[in-house]
Amino acid sequence: MNPVPQTPSRTSPKSPGGVIVPHAPRWYQRLAAWLVFATARAVSATLRCSWTDRSGLFKGSCAEPVIFCMWHNRLALTMKAYYGFVRKRSHTAGLAAMVSASKDGALLAAILECFKMQPVRGSSSRRGRQALLELTTWAERGYVLAITPDGPRGPCYQVQEGVMSLAQITGLPIIPFSYYLHWKLRPRTWDRFQIPLPFSRCEMILEKPLYVPREASDAERDALRQQLEQTLKSISED
Repeated sequence: MNPVPQTPSRTSPKSPGGVIVPHAPRWYQRLAAWLVFATARAVSATLRCSWTDRSGLFKGSCAEPVIFCMWHNRLALTMKAYYGFVRKRSHTAGLAAMVSASKDGALLAAILECFKMQPVRGSSSRRGRQALLELTTWAERGYVLAITPDGPRGPCYQVQEGVMSLAQITGLPIIPFSYYLHWKLRPRTWDRFQIPLPFSRCEMILEKPLYVPREASDAERDALRQQLEQTLKSISED
């Protein structure tokens, strides 16, 4: 999810001014999104969750936005984490998450809208710079940001540059987030996406914040990127 502009796909729609327009959800994707939403709510209600918060940001009344960073295969319980822990301990305006501008991303965007989240459409291959600017705007409005650093196509468990650029521009701390599901399904997708099974135990982890200084050099940014990658791997037992 690297917001660096590249040559757009020929299938990506454009406005008359040449700006890449994200694929809007079709009616059947909105129907599928509602079914996923209802199923996720039902399964999440049965989970037995424990929390390890090493960030230190949610012990009081946190009012500042942050950037939550989680692997793509941990997306299933992002809303559970936000509503079940973060929202109860903060006064942020909401959550804005980066979602691919592709046709597949339209389904995820529709799911986020069901959860009353704000999808921001973009990736390394489409609409990257525009998405970065939009995320910055949502942060200025007091929204928490969320990004999957190895999405939308991988490689799995490799942090791309986008989250570092976002943290450097906004000055917000990156909070590595992950969880371990005791019972789950893992389809044969590129990221081995984790689907929680009902009544599973789930261990949620928020790690210490990582800051990217505005004046950081390329070498310093890369060192911080590797540090973030190692931290996420260390809290992501498969």
